[in-house]
Amino acid sequence: MQCPFCTDDGNRVIDSRLARDGSEIRRRRECDECGRRFTTRERIEETLPRVIKHDERREEYDRTKLRRGVEHACVKRPVSTEAVERLVDRVERGLHESGEREVTSVHIGRRVLEELSAIDALAAVRFASVFRDFSSPSDYEAFFAEISDEPVHGDASEGADSVEGTVRSFRARR
Repeated sequence: MQCPFCTDDGNRVIDSRLARDGSEIRRRRECDECGRRFTTRERIEETLPRVIKHDERREEYDRTKLRRGVEHACVKRPVSTEAVERLVDRVERGLHESGEREVTSVHIGRRVLEELSAIDALAAVRFASVFRDFSSPSDYEAFFAEISDEPVHGDASEGADSVEGTVRSFRARR
């Protein structure tokens, strides 16, 4: 490991600590040449699968793109930035643990929809409307019927309660 100050290769580790979440090791080093100290971090290199898009294109997984989509669904909803980050972390962990080299964007979208429905029902509906490309009210009705196994009836005054009930029944089925 080269010293960032004098570029000498000689240095020694004076302290090693495991990060709080156990995902990396922090090493404090001292240069043998100039005596200055610096910190290095060691972590496992995780490779995430490539994403197969709807049109069969393949692209690298992009955490920022996923986070932006979830954040967009959560605009003006009581969902914190930390909750969004944890959701993206869980989706990534699932992708990594799958061991697959390639995964479809549909698989990722379904996973996000499941995770998001546990956080905020309306944000989940918003995400589904983009993920599934809803173009009419009947698309929403079909979605609600699909996740609840019941036809959707009632007027708009039922609002979030009916959405949350529908999403609750969706989670109960899983």
